[in-house]
Amino acid sequence: MAAKRPQPGQVTLSWLPVAVVVVVVTTDVLAGPGVGLLPLVSLGPAFAGLVGGWRRTTLIGVAALLVCVALGMYDGLFAERRGYAAMASVAGVTGAAIAAAVMRRRREAELASVRSVAEVAQRVLLRPVPLSAGPLRIAVSYTSAVAEAHIGGDLYEVVATPHGIRVIVGDVQGKGLAAVETAAVVLGAFREAAHDEPDLLAVGARLERSMERDTESERFVTAILGEVRPDHSVVFLNYGHPAPMVVRADGSVDFPEPPAYALPLGLTAHGGDPAEPFRVDFAPGEQVLLYTDGVTETRDARRRFYPLADRAVLLKENDAQGALEALRDDLVRHADGPLHDDAAMLLLRYRAHATAPGLAGARAAGVAARGEREEGAHARE
Repeated sequence: MAAKRPQPGQVTLSWLPVAVVVVVVTTDVLAGPGVGLLPLVSLGPAFAGLVGGWRRTTLIGVAALLVCVALGMYDGLFAERRGYAAMASVAGVTGAAIAAAVMRRRREAELASVRSVAEVAQRVLLRPVPLSAGPLRIAVSYTSAVAEAHIGGDLYEVVATPHGIRVIVGDVQGKGLAAVETAAVVLGAFREAAHDEPDLLAVGARLERSMERDTESERFVTAILGEVRPDHSVVFLNYGHPAPMVVRADGSVDFPEPPAYALPLGLTAHGGDPAEPFRVDFAPGEQVLLYTDGVTETRDARRRFYPLADRAVLLKENDAQGALEALRDDLVRHADGPLHDDAAMLLLRYRAHATAPGLAGARAAGVAARGEREEGAHARE
């Protein structure tokens, strides 16, 4: 594996301690002992402790101390206390810089460990979706609003099942580890129910029961469930989630609404209309984009929301993942800075030359996978 090249800014910072010592020495020699610049040699090890390890800091500190002795003798400062005070200043700053470098390295190691754990959690919670399933090409994008975070409260999944290709995109109320825990509950229930339940409404009911059993959490989840069927259609269940964007083969854009919006998952105890499945045409050459409100509620410097419908043209690129990355990059440019909410997008692209048997093949693959699981269960028994 090739070594990672240091960034230009890092190179500049690494040479800063040496440059400071050189500038102080040059100025002191030119200006003479009366200016009193000798104690400023301690800036060298001070900067070294901010950007380097303890060994490099020690090396620069020793070099600075030797320079201080040489300049003190050159300026004749050891005949009085000024020379010894300068040496004490350099030695003291060097000691403090070494301690700072050691603590910084420890914090960096801890941060690296936390990032490693986050990456593992991401792979477990948000597993990579298949690049294709039957006639579909699939792409996903996730942008966390938390600095340095890889996961958050948004969720997505694609599962090829005996009942069709089923998908979910959801958004947990709130942020942080508690939101991640709730997302894990919903995703775990969906992955099981998607294979087991023949009806999409039954899948939604399983998710509701899972949320009800998660009594320690008072969070709710907006979600949209989809099932791609062989008759060139997709059936949706919408639990208070933003409407999907359907990009037709002619470039026109549609945002199909459900007959009635159900309450988010976790709030059914408060009543409201139940989720009703609704069918949307989804033919070869068309695309469906499922997303969270972190996309449409992103504002620019003038407080204008992101115009998703106007940006559908960015999805024309042949490569599905490349098209979705182009849309994500445009979203980040619109925000002109960090996003204020997590933003997840799942793109389903119906291949232009695909036919219904392709989806039947995906269904057969789901049946085979289910059979293998059942055989494994019998073997364990």
